[in-house]
Amino acid sequence: MAFLSFGMDFIIEKCQITHIWLYTELEFSPFLQYLAWVAFPVLFILFSTGFVTIVAPNAIGSGIPEMKTILRGVVLKEYLSFKTLVSKIVGLCSSLGSGLPIGKEGPFVHVASIVATLLTKLLVSFKGVYENESHNNELLGAACAVGVACTFAAPIGGVLFSIEVTATYFAVRNYWRGFFSAVCGAAVFRLMAIWFKEEETITALFKTNLQQEFPFDAVELLVYAMIGIVCGFAGALFVYLHRKIVEFNRSHTRTLLRRNRFIYPGLVAFVISSLTFPLGLGQFMAGQITTHQAINELFSNFTWATAYSNNDLDVSDQKILGHWQNDNTNIFVTLTVFIIIRFVTSAIANTLPVPAGVFMPVFTIGAALGRLVGEAMAAWFPNGVRAGNVVTKIVPGGYAVVGAAALSGSVTHTISTSVIVFELTGQIGHILPAVIAVLIANAVTSMLQPSIYDSIIKIKKLPYLPDIIPHKSKSYSIYVENIMVRTVRYLSHLSSYAEIKDLLLNTPLKSFPLVDSPDNMILLGSVQRSEVEKMLTEYLGRDRRLTVAFEKRQEDLQNEQAVTSNSRVPEAVHAPESSSSSQYVPVCASSGSIGSTTGRFQVTKTPETAINIHEMKEEDNEKVPMKSILKKSADSDKSNPQSTQTSQDSFDLSQLQKMIDMSPEEQELWEEEQLTHQINLQNVQVDPAPFQLVEKTSLHKVHSLFSLLGLNHAYVTNVGRLVGVVALKEVRQSIEGTTNAQAPLAPTASQESLEMTPIKVQGHSTDDKSIRLRLQDTGETSS
Repeated sequence: MAFLSFGMDFIIEKCQITHIWLYTELEFSPFLQYLAWVAFPVLFILFSTGFVTIVAPNAIGSGIPEMKTILRGVVLKEYLSFKTLVSKIVGLCSSLGSGLPIGKEGPFVHVASIVATLLTKLLVSFKGVYENESHNNELLGAACAVGVACTFAAPIGGVLFSIEVTATYFAVRNYWRGFFSAVCGAAVFRLMAIWFKEEETITALFKTNLQQEFPFDAVELLVYAMIGIVCGFAGALFVYLHRKIVEFNRSHTRTLLRRNRFIYPGLVAFVISSLTFPLGLGQFMAGQITTHQAINELFSNFTWATAYSNNDLDVSDQKILGHWQNDNTNIFVTLTVFIIIRFVTSAIANTLPVPAGVFMPVFTIGAALGRLVGEAMAAWFPNGVRAGNVVTKIVPGGYAVVGAAALSGSVTHTISTSVIVFELTGQIGHILPAVIAVLIANAVTSMLQPSIYDSIIKIKKLPYLPDIIPHKSKSYSIYVENIMVRTVRYLSHLSSYAEIKDLLLNTPLKSFPLVDSPDNMILLGSVQRSEVEKMLTEYLGRDRRLTVAFEKRQEDLQNEQAVTSNSRVPEAVHAPESSSSSQYVPVCASSGSIGSTTGRFQVTKTPETAINIHEMKEEDNEKVPMKSILKKSADSDKSNPQSTQTSQDSFDLSQLQKMIDMSPEEQELWEEEQLTHQINLQNVQVDPAPFQLVEKTSLHKVHSLFSLLGLNHAYVTNVGRLVGVVALKEVRQSIEGTTNAQAPLAPTASQESLEMTPIKVQGHSTDDKSIRLRLQDTGETSS
């Protein structure tokens, strides 16, 4: 993952530098500069949109909301496939290379999870881990930590961030695994910079040199707390704005987007790049620098507001100041315009159908907001803040660090962003104000909006349980009996195979409850769908049908031989032969007066058998040579009176069995008769202890159990009797209803729900003949 992250960063950086280089090379023509500045991101975004849409649409977006859902226990088809990996990497490099305000962190978490999943499939030693759902979730949790660590070179913050974002309940035994893999990834990621001569040693990704002797005064903690409050409201506004933009697109641009998927991304890229054009509005918002350069400059350790009054600025500081201040504006206007434009464009850019993260854009906005407050403090208190006899100089870079942590933490509802900031900048002196600001920002935004990831989960309608808000919820007064589905489809020992077939054809459920009888309804366990399919396949499948057909044909042949022997053999000769006859071919009688009769038996039997075999139906065009089956040696007949038995032993019974099958009419009649039989659960694996609830279990406790254990459904029992079932859908609807101060929604029948109606199939009616049931591992269908 470290090599992959470094390679992607290298490609993205080269693309962004090329964009700026192309702009500077065309300085002789402002029109060509504008054309190049706008066309470059538009082409990259259009390519990313087309590539992702064609290869794997699952690569669109951040990836963290989907990983939260997967770690919850829900299977998202094709989301962790190799196609999605290729689509995510190529699309992310293209979209970030365009220079639009989107981030890498969320998509790279998705990339790390895909790589972990593919490695478990490739490496034989990890096969057992992949097949174990619990271990697989632990592996994906460690992969999320590695994704964050390899993005920011922040192993500690990466592990904490992955725990906060992706896990409702975290297994402590997975803690050291996450740290170990994250440290390895972050170390190799920074070593790559040394190997490629970008750094002389392992340093922070965004280096700062803020003063450590006296980084801030206690009085400034009030200002840091105010930054937390402002960032809390700003984070809630960002989440709300993003959701409203998505809703607006769905309601007003659906027809336009259906006509051409490239219109909206191209239009957004054109507008955003036009706003950041350096000769236009971009001169008021440092439009000529990349996001990485902007963060480095916002963390710089000199005061911009009083820079021109000082003559000790070096060349690098003057260059930084030139990006944020010119003859037409000052740093306060530039920072304000930068915050507003970047705030709106980041919310819009994250609605594009391309791989895009939200962390780095809001991180940059928070750094600009903190820098604005710090520069204002430096302008208001040019000599510093006096606390007693000590006068402390204002450090605007420290305010930028705190603002970045507070806004990113409020948008994502995480506290670990404060740790990520310290690892990103190597700045440990402002740990206390940063944590204070992040806590306050989280408290404010939690009361107003969900996190950006939970908001995306709601937008995409992913099956994930929302959190219960204590002061708004009535979860303690709502019980399972109010939300459960009372009509349940079940299996019993008295069920017939026809009921099983109908159950599989008409329900998408992955497991079925097993009861003793329809009258008692005592819950005995649950049976997986795969086990039920296997049972029905073995009972009605091709192998058993061929076996029955072969035995029936063998019985018919024996009956024919018995009739022939009764009509042609004298009573005295027939009796000893019947007592010594074999199952397939009659044994020759001893030599004597009946020798000719015995020879006649051999001659008459062989043509009859050959004719019967020629009349048999061949399966899959597999023709078995008749000579090899029926060949007899004349020499062996003379030397061995048991020659016919030896010839019979040379039969390839498996090949002969494949040649025999029922006609379509016979298959239909046979299946109709077999479906009426009672099922046999002797060889079926039954879970004897499925998760059960009682009717008086509160909704709050149900939410905790579903979140902790990753349940998809639970059976409701009363003194052991099955009375209902509650699924993830019913719990989610009820929580949303109680959170919104509404009555809990009544469960509705759908495929996603576990709601069912009992079916009592009395027989195999004529309507069932039109249903085609595909049998596993046979490649055939039967009526």
